[in-house]
Amino acid sequence: MIVETAQRTRQTSEYYFSVKLAEVRKLVAEGHDVINLGIGNPDMMPSDETIEALTDASHKPQAHGYQPYTGTPTFRKAVADYYQRTYGVTLDSNSEVLPLIGSKEGITHISLTFLDPDDEVLVPELGYPAYRAVSQMVGAKVKEYPLREDFGWQPDWNVMGELVTPRTKLLWLNYPHMPTGAPATRELFEEAVAFAKKHRVLLCHDNPYSLVLNKKSPISLLSIEGAKEVAIELNSMSKSHNMAGWRLGWLAGAKPYLDAILKIKSNVDSGMFWALQEAAATALANTDEWHRERNAVYEGRLEAAQAFLATLGCTWDPKQEGMFFWGKLPESVESAEKLVDELLYQKHVFIAPGFIFGPKGQRYIRLSLCTPKERLWEAAERIKG
Repeated sequence: MIVETAQRTRQTSEYYFSVKLAEVRKLVAEGHDVINLGIGNPDMMPSDETIEALTDASHKPQAHGYQPYTGTPTFRKAVADYYQRTYGVTLDSNSEVLPLIGSKEGITHISLTFLDPDDEVLVPELGYPAYRAVSQMVGAKVKEYPLREDFGWQPDWNVMGELVTPRTKLLWLNYPHMPTGAPATRELFEEAVAFAKKHRVLLCHDNPYSLVLNKKSPISLLSIEGAKEVAIELNSMSKSHNMAGWRLGWLAGAKPYLDAILKIKSNVDSGMFWALQEAAATALANTDEWHRERNAVYEGRLEAAQAFLATLGCTWDPKQEGMFFWGKLPESVESAEKLVDELLYQKHVFIAPGFIFGPKGQRYIRLSLCTPKERLWEAAERIKG
């Protein structure tokens, strides 16, 4: 006998990369040299000081017991200092910062906190799949809002306003945008805050890419006047500090929102390893020069990524930011899904098809820059044959 699963398991599917990476591992186990350009998994190290701080903290007796659900004061203060220094945003470290086991966990906690069954969520038609998947898992209704390709993949606010009903509770936003690389701007964030106030929805901004290949000063949504009244912001150490496997992030925003989310979070998980939080506080104090050096490496990979796309006949927007590169397929390519499988099984190169980020991505592919430039060039050479 097999017990029937809950309805939510039939409303979503296994994460695309979970399935595809199993195929990649199988090919590698068979002896094939697969170049993985699909995943945003930073291949560089955290700072030396961060590793040393982790090592030192791990030897202290207080490191190994349960930790507060709200994180350690040291980590919260480091986040607040980082926001002030990086974005010019003032946060009360005791009440406006809630540490998380990465942003992905935060998406679930936010959804469980604010969404009842049949509530509505505004999700970008191209975006991180978890926004859509988690909304569906909690029984909410997903409404995709359009992004204007002819306007730099910005939201179409007029159309979005027509989607709002009395059941609309949340709006997910993510700039610099994944997967298109569209930059964040103050004008965009000002429009978003004004929209949230007008329509009385909670604006949830996911901000993990602001320090990666940013062509200007990084921006936080919370730097916009009045944002804390209607918005919360997710951020993490994964991309900006090369700490994806550490599972460290946070939620920033007004105390009433964070207190509500803590009610859910405290019933789901416990505090993070103390030594991780101590080391993360050190990482958040990395110098501007450290970040410039990491970005110089990513910059050095762009030429190879562009050569790869050019070989496939793709076009792209050069103003992209973040650690991915988004390319539009030529009409001669039948489908992104077929192309991805052909490249994986015939050339042993794995890339991400755009449709996994939303239906509008059917004619696009995404490359990760988290691979040494030599391997990117090798991938470009392989597909020429």
